[in-house]
Amino acid sequence: MTAVDNDSTVDVREDAAVQNDGHSIWARLGAEFAGSLLICFAIYMVSSFGVVSFGLNLAFIVVATGVVYGAMTSIFARISGAQFNPAVTVAAMLTSKTRVRDGVFYIIAQVLGGLVAGALFVFLIPSSDTVNKSQWTMMAINGYDVNSLTYASMSQYGLTYGVTMAIVVELLASIIVVAAAMTTLKRNGRTTRSAAVTMGVAYAAAAAMAAPITGASINPMRATGVAVFAQHEEGSHTVNPLSQLWVFWVTAILAAAIVALVMIVAQLAHARENNGAAMDVDAAEAAMAQGDEADHADHEADGAAPAVDVHEETESVDVQTPEAPATADGADSADEADGEVQQR
Repeated sequence: MTAVDNDSTVDVREDAAVQNDGHSIWARLGAEFAGSLLICFAIYMVSSFGVVSFGLNLAFIVVATGVVYGAMTSIFARISGAQFNPAVTVAAMLTSKTRVRDGVFYIIAQVLGGLVAGALFVFLIPSSDTVNKSQWTMMAINGYDVNSLTYASMSQYGLTYGVTMAIVVELLASIIVVAAAMTTLKRNGRTTRSAAVTMGVAYAAAAAMAAPITGASINPMRATGVAVFAQHEEGSHTVNPLSQLWVFWVTAILAAAIVALVMIVAQLAHARENNGAAMDVDAAEAAMAQGDEADHADHEADGAAPAVDVHEETESVDVQTPEAPATADGADSADEADGEVQQR
């Protein structure tokens, strides 16, 4: 492939990434905003009203998380790629599956969707003199130690989930989600047909691992949406959730960087193998060409020897030919001598 072909291929890919199946940037931002809003609001409701109604059931939270992500991916995948997670968007930008400008706007739309969902959730929470809103939001926030979802039961045994465990669990859970998202995103930002099922299963698996420890953020915009509004509620929150919010942003961005780095290294290794194979082919062709030239040179060398012999024979003939006239002259002189003798 020539350099012109490579340039044209890159241009086609960039154009495809810009068009993203013909949807404008506003349509894609609207999809990211709406999907993020619905995802956050559904999870906030499940984590609070669902827990109050059905008790702290891990399976219920895990299934609900996976179903809502899968449903929103199925609805909005054809418009924006259904990223709905700043970590996924960062990884998509690092691997050139999303343009940097579009990715920045995606993250803004995602966070705005989470904030609107958090504001709507806090607004709809019922409260009274005995039950304030902070008691509801405490079950929906993400955090560790005293803000952990299972702190009440674990503290009875003198056990808590510290910041180190929270970072490790959220990092690994985010890697699962981001890696799954990258396998469903094509080069032009669109998703594969299995994206909804893949993302639903990935988020469910990540939630099952992280829910008891951090409330299963797995998505910094999900943790941000409720933390911003829960901080204004006083009561049972002994630690401001905003003070622990950095954990979910740092682990999400770090997970995106790790997944992107692995993908880039794999692509470079694959390209190097292809280039090595091409170099081997070129070397073989060059060796064959050199062999042909050597054979041709040998053939010419072999043909030069008889040319010398022919020339030598020609020269010998040329040298002998002058003797023939001499013999002929001698014969004529002999005939004349015989004629004179006969006349006499």
